[in-house]
Amino acid sequence: MKTPELLAPAGNLEKLKAAINFGADAVYLGGSKLNLRAFADNFSNEELLEGIEFAHSKGKKVYVTLNVFPHNDDLDGLEDYLKELYEAGVDAIIVSDPGIILMARETVPNMELHLSTQANTVNWKTCEFWHKMGVKRVVLARELSLEEIRKVQEKIPETMDLEIFVHGSMCMAYSGRCLISNYMVGRDSNRGSCAQPCRYKYHLVEEKREGEYYPIMEDDKGTYIMNSKDLCMIEHIPELMETGALSFKIEGRMKSTYYVASVVKAYREAIDEYMKSPEDYKFNPRWLEDLNKPSHRQYYTGFYFNEENKQVQDSSAYVRNYDIIGIVKDYNKGTGIVTIEHRNKVVEGAQVEVLRPIGENKQVVLRELHDEKGNKIESAPSAKMIYTAKVNEELEENDIIIKAKEEV
Repeated sequence: MKTPELLAPAGNLEKLKAAINFGADAVYLGGSKLNLRAFADNFSNEELLEGIEFAHSKGKKVYVTLNVFPHNDDLDGLEDYLKELYEAGVDAIIVSDPGIILMARETVPNMELHLSTQANTVNWKTCEFWHKMGVKRVVLARELSLEEIRKVQEKIPETMDLEIFVHGSMCMAYSGRCLISNYMVGRDSNRGSCAQPCRYKYHLVEEKREGEYYPIMEDDKGTYIMNSKDLCMIEHIPELMETGALSFKIEGRMKSTYYVASVVKAYREAIDEYMKSPEDYKFNPRWLEDLNKPSHRQYYTGFYFNEENKQVQDSSAYVRNYDIIGIVKDYNKGTGIVTIEHRNKVVEGAQVEVLRPIGENKQVVLRELHDEKGNKIESAPSAKMIYTAKVNEELEENDIIIKAKEEV
């Protein structure tokens, strides 16, 4: 049995490094063109080169998304961009449009192609078709059951891989192909500019009864008829392994560094524990506890078990139990002084947790806060400021400091 690739989102360079440091085998990201996250901190060419160099130095891979549905103007300059990606050492591109696939085959014939979930592939024969078009991997639609995925795996060529989502946001539209954002706010979800109107609150109004709002489902908070829960399969690693899929994908290029690190860590530990001895594998409740800390919606298991649909969440709110406080940039063993890059406000004497790639979170107290100039401060209030603190535990560079939200 092969160990599946753990594939993580990288919304920017910091998140790329966090994903790899915390155990991802590969990352996917948006470059300067044609990806479905127009409002993410997409990578400049310089950042992309740095990210690829970092990943490859750790033996990891980088995939770049070109998964929009392009209009004519979007194709201008595409050939040059494809050559830039190939020369930069990108390991694969994630595509959904046949035109882009054709241009990639003509321009960079040795570039590995992965078919995006946007292509909504739901059967083995379609996989076979895309394989003949030069596609190495298919990211299956999220609407399939585990049993259907197993059947696809049995039928596809041995030289083709399957990738499936295991964690993150879900979409009410089939494989994310939605037009509501286009109609309501003029932002094209299929060209990277989705405004997520499915998360809005809706009521029903009869045309002659202006101002009389009727909940579509009885709920004193309103109605969220299209608001989806988040996928979470951490409790079902054996079932995922049985599908034969070779890549487990985490959604979330717009999510925080803390989200990326914590989710990658949980799935890394779970996968590794299973691979040690499938027969003796036991789920560790701590993995789910850790996944409940960063921002998320209510969890469910998607379409994987053919259950009655439980996708709708009755609120647009996120669960936010913990905030990221900062990232460790340096630690002096002699003095016990840690240098921190600030993310959220923290005060003198705060009790915090430290998330690191291996092991349980450490409990740490931050004392004797000083700003970058050495001035004593009572709190660290400014985003991205550098400050120091004395701590009671030995820390390491790139540790992530978090704090229970109700205590912030």
